[in-house]
Amino acid sequence: MIEYLATHEDASGWTVTVLDQDEKALKEKCAPFTTIHAQGADLSDPDTRAFWIQKADVVVSMLPAFMHIEVAKACLEYEKHLVTASYVSPEMAALHEEAKAKNLVFLNECGVDPGIDHMSTMEILEKLRAKGAEITSYESFCGGILAPESPSNPWQYKFTWNPRNVVLAGAGGAVKFIQEGLYKFIPYHKLFRRTEFMTIPGYGRFEGYANRDSLKYISAYGLDGIPTMYRGTLRRPGFCRAWDVFVQLGATDDGYQMEGVSTMTHRSFLNSFLAYHASDSVELKLMHYLQIPQDSELMELFEWLGLFTDEPVGLQKGSPAQILQAILEKKWTMTEEDRDMLVMWHRIFYRQDGQTYRLESSMVCKGKTVQNTAMAFTVGLPVAMATRLVAKGLVQDRGVLMPLKKEVYGPILKELADWGIRFDERVNQES
Repeated sequence: MIEYLATHEDASGWTVTVLDQDEKALKEKCAPFTTIHAQGADLSDPDTRAFWIQKADVVVSMLPAFMHIEVAKACLEYEKHLVTASYVSPEMAALHEEAKAKNLVFLNECGVDPGIDHMSTMEILEKLRAKGAEITSYESFCGGILAPESPSNPWQYKFTWNPRNVVLAGAGGAVKFIQEGLYKFIPYHKLFRRTEFMTIPGYGRFEGYANRDSLKYISAYGLDGIPTMYRGTLRRPGFCRAWDVFVQLGATDDGYQMEGVSTMTHRSFLNSFLAYHASDSVELKLMHYLQIPQDSELMELFEWLGLFTDEPVGLQKGSPAQILQAILEKKWTMTEEDRDMLVMWHRIFYRQDGQTYRLESSMVCKGKTVQNTAMAFTVGLPVAMATRLVAKGLVQDRGVLMPLKKEVYGPILKELADWGIRFDERVNQES
């Protein structure tokens, strides 16, 4: 995002100030770009937020999602436009009429997922509708994983996004979608066993689990009455079965603080969720409790993580989820040798002239370095491009918005293609 705003041909028309509480890391990011003003600031402080928001014309919040609403309220008070990469929360949506009345653009969901998924979907749907097609099924999956070029890792996964969000994935509320006209609801304790499989040409096989509330996008996409609407998260096959072990144990629970954390080891953390037995090992108890065969590759995955070792957790306190995150970060933190990969896949069935067709569209973006990641490109670039459109007055709608109109998604998708982020599309007639 910083690179785009600093180097775009329109950059002479604006001044960019970037704020972060980690001033040292921020200035390292901004050092190559002399036109960017980097400033250390604690934006959890309301007075500090107000001071900087008053100085801006457009505010871009890349803060943790729970802080967006406070930024948005200040933007309303000082009548400033706002851009974020995050989901429109109910609290944000409630600001729509006030933002509209003040002639403000509050443009959200402009990252990759949500973001590029919306934009690429709307472009496809517009093309199909122009041909008179009837959309009968929509599925979309996205995930950040390790690129095949990375060193061997049996999980084929490392943290490429906020680790806490990964550990708590699916625990934040009901997972809802519609399939063949039937509403489906997946409780958290079953989420990682209800998976779908797909193959992306050139990149192999993936599995996906349902993501949040798919139903809220039916009307947003203009698909009222559609029999199937399913959005999900992508991983490599085997990940979800292994992650489900953590869910079944209770190791992803963030609702209480554990005791004895300061002296806890990886092995004792695991053992704390298993029944007492005078002679059985932790490994045997885990296999018995969750009915894992002795020769299962799951045990190899857990051994690779070091879960059965006596290595100290390294925390003084924490919830199960926080402790699990600390353990995982030791093996799942990206190294200089690692490269990440962002994968997005849409599958749309439609009817036209009495025939049924299946359209598949996929996008794969690989990171260049451990700093210039695929996640950074696919989140940061569309946010920056949306910010440019808002700053130049090219977004006509007002209020709390998503990038669903062609005036927004059209130029962003075109620019993304110039940066090498583009979709491959395949259409097959169904028998």
